[in-house]
Amino acid sequence: MSNFFNMDNAFFTIMGKVWDMILLSIIWVLCSMTLVLIGPATTALYYTVVKVIRRERGYVTREFFHSFKDNLKLGTITTIIFFVVSYIMYIDFTYSKLMLDDGKSYGSLLIAGFIAITTVLIFVLIFVFPILSRFTLNLKGLFKTSFIIAMKHFPTTLLMAIVIAVFGLAVYIIYPAIFIAPALCCLVCSFLIERVFKKYMPKPEGTEEETGKDLWYWE
Repeated sequence: MSNFFNMDNAFFTIMGKVWDMILLSIIWVLCSMTLVLIGPATTALYYTVVKVIRRERGYVTREFFHSFKDNLKLGTITTIIFFVVSYIMYIDFTYSKLMLDDGKSYGSLLIAGFIAITTVLIFVLIFVFPILSRFTLNLKGLFKTSFIIAMKHFPTTLLMAIVIAVFGLAVYIIYPAIFIAPALCCLVCSFLIERVFKKYMPKPEGTEEETGKDLWYWE
């Protein structure tokens, strides 16, 4: 019975992680209410999930806002670019549908092209913010790297798209799930993303004690 009240037992450890994910999800939702901040908020979400929830390093609020601040500029610019491109794609789709409704055969070709481009954008979007949280890149390098990784690891990208869609549907059906779904979805995806990231990160030479560096990302 005494083991139950031990703060290091499995029950309290799991409950602690659940609370951290709830807190993290709430912070992400609040930051994302300002739409242009969705990018840096998502970057910080991934960074904190991997470092705090999985690696048990640091504290949720501190690590989240550390990453949020570090990636605010580039994350915001990236978000704006995606919003602008999405709006252009919406206009193109509307135009294509009008052409199709008017009986013009090339309308179907335009819609097919729209679907293909939109799919690629979604796949790039899946990786862009996790990559931003881990690697130091300029804007061009960020998009280029995200595209290459998304296409090179297509099965993983497709599986993550399905996972994100499932969580999105869950929130749509059960709205209160928004208070844990963002962090939980990010946690599930991180098991797929981290396997990919390790292919692009040089293996540390020595232990943390030997290098004097915090190697939390390599565990």
